[in-house]
Amino acid sequence: MKQRGSPGRTWYLGLDGATDVVTRSRDFARRALTAWRWLPASAEEEQAAADDVLLLVSEVVANACLHGGGPGSLVLDCTEERLRIEVTDGNPAPPVPVRPPTANRRGRPGGHGLLIVERLARRWGSRPWSGGKCVWVEVAVPTPVLRAWSAG
Repeated sequence: MKQRGSPGRTWYLGLDGATDVVTRSRDFARRALTAWRWLPASAEEEQAAADDVLLLVSEVVANACLHGGGPGSLVLDCTEERLRIEVTDGNPAPPVPVRPPTANRRGRPGGHGLLIVERLARRWGSRPWSGGKCVWVEVAVPTPVLRAWSAG
């Protein structure tokens, strides 16, 4: 597992062959959010945004585990306009939200991860990636975080 990160705004985590990837990815995202001053949250808006990011990371990485043969990497790229979460996997098929749950899934947990992504993300999508795909998700940077960056 490779990890690169700094107080800079692009962090990379290699996940190819790693175990416990959802937990590793959430911990990695939490460290990035702390470096970018999203955490510890001083405002309710910041805390909600940070919680949403951690949930989105978990959902996209879990989907790569379930449907993509496991994640290859996680990239977090933060600008003043947005935070972009990117997860690569080995399945070239684009993700498709389940709506509503089909009869054989009714009453069973799961199948709603992309609906959560659609609800929390400003935008999301996928693109072809080296024998598979990259699923990306974008969220807005909270105003209190932007103010903290401007203040130095």
